[in-house]
Amino acid sequence: MADQQVTKATPFLKWAGGKRQLLAAIEQSLPDFIELGRRFNYIEPFVGGGAVLFYILDQYGDGLDKAVICDQNHNLIQAYETIKSQPDLLLEKLQFYRDEYMPRDKVARKDFYYEKREEFNNKPSNDIDNTALMIFLNRTCFNGLYRVNKSGGFNVPFNNAKDPPLYRPDLINAISAALQRVEIIHGDYKDTIEYAGPDSFFYFDPPYKPISKTSHFNSYTKTKFDDPEQVRLKEFCDEVNLKGSSFLLSNSDPKNKNPDDTFFEDLYGEYHIETVSARRSVNSKKGGRGKINELLITNPDVLKDQ
Repeated sequence: MADQQVTKATPFLKWAGGKRQLLAAIEQSLPDFIELGRRFNYIEPFVGGGAVLFYILDQYGDGLDKAVICDQNHNLIQAYETIKSQPDLLLEKLQFYRDEYMPRDKVARKDFYYEKREEFNNKPSNDIDNTALMIFLNRTCFNGLYRVNKSGGFNVPFNNAKDPPLYRPDLINAISAALQRVEIIHGDYKDTIEYAGPDSFFYFDPPYKPISKTSHFNSYTKTKFDDPEQVRLKEFCDEVNLKGSSFLLSNSDPKNKNPDDTFFEDLYGEYHIETVSARRSVNSKKGGRGKINELLITNPDVLKDQ
């Protein structure tokens, strides 16, 4: 009898700016001590969909002393906590939504979607319902986009996919198993400074600097992440660097929009900046999707002499 294929933990949400496509480039930018087998702590202060987290857990989990994820998005962090602690109850609720949604025609599905979107924005009283709604909406909304308005309400319209992949029990269970090793924090990225030190590696994937008028897909929370916030994050990277931690930060390349825009070169001038190609899949217009350049910023020399 052939061995059953083991499901790997991978993102359970489609997330604008997800890093699955950039994993090969990120792998090349990891600090040397990880591949040399030195034990380390992994901290991801903007966890988002978690592609890099799950990659690190899969590829380098044997060398981990601690893994910590953080995000300001309360619904997102609640989802991670729910999958970690209550996967069976979550799967029951997701099955309920599937059974209610799939037999309906297009009009009835649309009505059901907006009914559940309103329910989600009115904040269900328990974690199971909130997380199940978040996953359901992510799988049935336009382009799998997560976006909120200034009041913090999820406002993405309906997408009439014929057979949307609403959820996978094997994936939810694999993620739950992987998260048993992970500390989950709801808060500002600066709350992770206590984990900085010579044995720690930080991966920063903040809301990206927009590269066009139609690419403002960084509204994961009602708080705007503008240029002053990018500067504040750079100052935090300096703190992490001073404590001896290695870090990798990804962001958009403003030169996609303006070849003379040196915002990040000026901001991170003392660090190493690499330009890599990525495919943008979230845009309101098909013509706005395609390959663009992104930046990977590292402090590669911080641990060389230790």
